[in-house]
Amino acid sequence: MIKNLIQICVILLFAFILFSCNSNSKNDTFKLKEGDLLFQNTGTDEIDNAIKNVTATAIAKNYSHVGMAMKEDEKWFVVEAYPKIGISKTPLKEFLNRNKNKQNKSQTTVARLDSVYQPYISKAIAYGLERINTPYDDIFLWDNSSYYCSELVYKMFSTQDLSKNAIPFLTHPMTFNDSSGKPMASWVKYYKTRNHSIPEGIEGTNPNLMASSPHITFIHDYEKE
Repeated sequence: MIKNLIQICVILLFAFILFSCNSNSKNDTFKLKEGDLLFQNTGTDEIDNAIKNVTATAIAKNYSHVGMAMKEDEKWFVVEAYPKIGISKTPLKEFLNRNKNKQNKSQTTVARLDSVYQPYISKAIAYGLERINTPYDDIFLWDNSSYYCSELVYKMFSTQDLSKNAIPFLTHPMTFNDSSGKPMASWVKYYKTRNHSIPEGIEGTNPNLMASSPHITFIHDYEKE
């Protein structure tokens, strides 16, 4: 009798532990937060590949786009600068559906800024929203009235009360050259159609450089859901 009672207690205890572990795993599910950065592989067309070829770092190689998450009226959006559209407040679902892999999973990963930058998020989002419908900068210049994706995110912080050394992202001289030091054919074609010289060496940033920042932590991959 006592032996059976002990066995029952052991079984109940094991069931309780198993239930607790399952409950905890559910509580640990990913939840998007305002200010999260959504890095995206937008595709494999000529210009997307050209961007990735000249911006890949040892840490990040496949990103060609980035935007920032925001919430309004219990709905999620991404503030972004996107080709042919400009700066927009894009519904999250539309953003995630933009480019998917063969398994119908969005090629998007989420990174969260360190806690020290969380007080700057609201002003960062406001900066983007104030510029809705501003044209996309398809020449990738730094000091004009339009924005490309990573430029927008960078300036969301650089325009706040932060010293240059305290901004969570870096800029560096941009290059459009291949490993031999010559301009890539795809970039030559790209700028020729826009009747503009290649802005080689101009200060700038890009999604892969941002993704390599030590001030962010990747917390979710929509491809692995």
